[in-house]
Amino acid sequence: MMIIGESIHVISSRVRVAIDGRDTAFIQDLARKQVQGGADWLDLNIGPQRKAGAEVMPWIVSAVQQVADKPLSLDTTNATAMEAGLKVVKKTPLINSTDATEERMAAMFPLAAKYNANIIALTLAKTGLPTTADARMELASAILATAAEHGVPPDHIFLDPLVMTVNGNQDQAPQTVNAVRFFKQISDPPCRTTCGLSNISNGAPPEVRPLINRVYMVMLMGAGIDTAIADALDADLVEARRMVLRRDTSTAKGKLYVALYDTYAAGEEFDPSGVDTRDPELSDIVKTVRMLENKTLYAHSYLRL
Repeated sequence: MMIIGESIHVISSRVRVAIDGRDTAFIQDLARKQVQGGADWLDLNIGPQRKAGAEVMPWIVSAVQQVADKPLSLDTTNATAMEAGLKVVKKTPLINSTDATEERMAAMFPLAAKYNANIIALTLAKTGLPTTADARMELASAILATAAEHGVPPDHIFLDPLVMTVNGNQDQAPQTVNAVRFFKQISDPPCRTTCGLSNISNGAPPEVRPLINRVYMVMLMGAGIDTAIADALDADLVEARRMVLRRDTSTAKGKLYVALYDTYAAGEEFDPSGVDTRDPELSDIVKTVRMLENKTLYAHSYLRL
């Protein structure tokens, strides 16, 4: 699984100020730090930028490309700004994003075809958020059909099953994992998959958000997710990915992460009975798995229950 670094995001007040002031040095420093942290891609989220988007997107793409030899995810709802960025990007880019609505697909799929770009497609329709893996599959099928009409092949599509916050939508955590499994079987050649990983912990206390993110990441990795928009500056998250990918079982935590991955890769039910829960760190991981599986109820204090 590859990490798409999420930190260059206009929702951050410091990033917003840097964009408004065209602070190239700040943006480049943040790009370097994410690459050093372990990012395989970099997401550049400039927001709608209704007035200056056509100038902002190529500026930020050029700034990042000067210091980071990584593929870029161009993140804006402004189609004009998106195309301005696509014109100057060097490596095959990722358009972030379309959804299943006619207007978004009509705006973004032609750009993906014209510039031979990859594109994230959210399984989201006008009717609202899907609540089952099957509903996500139906939207994914419709997205792929429309993409084909515009000349965008399946292997250029990154299907996003919509990670929802466990604080309020706890039942959706397992549905999203199952949707990732389904998406891998929907086309030939197979499409790829991605998600906004940090969404799972939105609204949770800051001290538990990183733990929720990395445990859910391992579960999604087992289900077969290809990429995740995530915090590449979170050393523990990057380390958890490394342990799984390299099957590093030299520590008790590594053994647990690998076992969790293997369980989800096999489509089986996770059995924590062999975990030494006297170890507080291992206990917290097990409690987080059970909560994300919707087997124990989420509360801000779930680790103390």
